[in-house]
Amino acid sequence: MKHTENFKIRWHDTDATRKVRPSEILVYMQETANLQLERAGLSLDTLRDERGLAFILSKIKLVFHAPLYAYDEISVRTWTCESRGYTFSRCFDIYRKDELIAEAISFWALLDIKERKLVRCDKLSLGVEPDAPLELDVPRRIKPPQTELEVIGKRDIRYSDIDYNMHMNNTKYPNMLCDFMPLDEVGSITQMTLEFVHESAFGDTLTFNRATLEDGYYFKTVNTAGDTCLVAEVKTKQ
Repeated sequence: MKHTENFKIRWHDTDATRKVRPSEILVYMQETANLQLERAGLSLDTLRDERGLAFILSKIKLVFHAPLYAYDEISVRTWTCESRGYTFSRCFDIYRKDELIAEAISFWALLDIKERKLVRCDKLSLGVEPDAPLELDVPRRIKPPQTELEVIGKRDIRYSDIDYNMHMNNTKYPNMLCDFMPLDEVGSITQMTLEFVHESAFGDTLTFNRATLEDGYYFKTVNTAGDTCLVAEVKTKQ
């Protein structure tokens, strides 16, 4: 069952080129998903406070078809897909009137916070009917390039990054990756595939490693303990 929310883009969601930042596009998508669950009687706060559970993003692929600008009026749709084992699947799309702006397919794990164990899909009813998934090509694993990775900077995880799980919210990552790209290339991003390996906790310092690809960039972030937190592939128009 597809769920739709309508939004008017805020001026403060835009960057130096007056285009909406990638992270804000992801925020509109996930806010729509949160509202779908809330209206089905299962808000994220209820899930955590009453059941001790939290959704953790495992992987997401975002495809950008056209830019958004301040005060654009958009319709954001989301729907769950058939889920098996320990992986919940959810899709999104964004329209400006009849124009397709962005699409995404995401994969989530459900974590028992106290036990620190994953929970099977059949142990939780979301209260919404699944629909067919988008046909986006999502690799099982993002393959590292043959070229050597370059350390391009570090980033502390602070108050402005974290959510109630006390680790960096996944919606912060797209903009953070853009911080380590040439400014004139950010506006030409066509796809982002993010694979989350380990949480980035409050107080951690992330080291950003990057390799240049023919059609974009490969990123890997490593925390203070040496754990890989994220691998990502960002594609741009050539």
